[in-house]
Amino acid sequence: MSILDFAGASQANVSFITTLGHRIFSNDILHTLDEAFGGDGDFVANQADPRRADFFLRESLDFSERSFDGALVWDTLQFLAPPLLQETVDRLFHVLRPQSALLAFFHAEEKANLVPLYNYRIVESKTLSLTPRGERKPAQYFNNRSLEKLFQKFHSVKFFLTRDHLREVIVRR
Repeated sequence: MSILDFAGASQANVSFITTLGHRIFSNDILHTLDEAFGGDGDFVANQADPRRADFFLRESLDFSERSFDGALVWDTLQFLAPPLLQETVDRLFHVLRPQSALLAFFHAEEKANLVPLYNYRIVESKTLSLTPRGERKPAQYFNNRSLEKLFQKFHSVKFFLTRDHLREVIVRR
């Protein structure tokens, strides 16, 4: 299988996935977000700039149709403004094969101005290591209904609330 990992290259994730006999493609999407929309102006408002959005999508999701059997999206989607968010999810749908799975996290605190960022590392089949890497303002709040709408093209969406106030979302294409 081929897995798309939005956390960037980490030895833990690469070792875990390749030991199972699968391939992994890693890209640090938060770094690409900063590169595309950081710098001058408002980070969220900059996402409406078509030139910047095209750069982000090209750098992040320029793959052939049905290239991957799964995607580890982690907490990156919550930092995308609505139009770019939907385009990103549509591209994920495009690059994932039928019956593939996608894992994403969304912070569940509705009134949070800043949410913690993490580096996600797979320790073993049932254990993730979350290492703090600062805080960032989410582009919007996500409840269960908004997540169902976001992933409406997909076959199924399941939600789990973790003790760390993260909404774990498992999506099946």
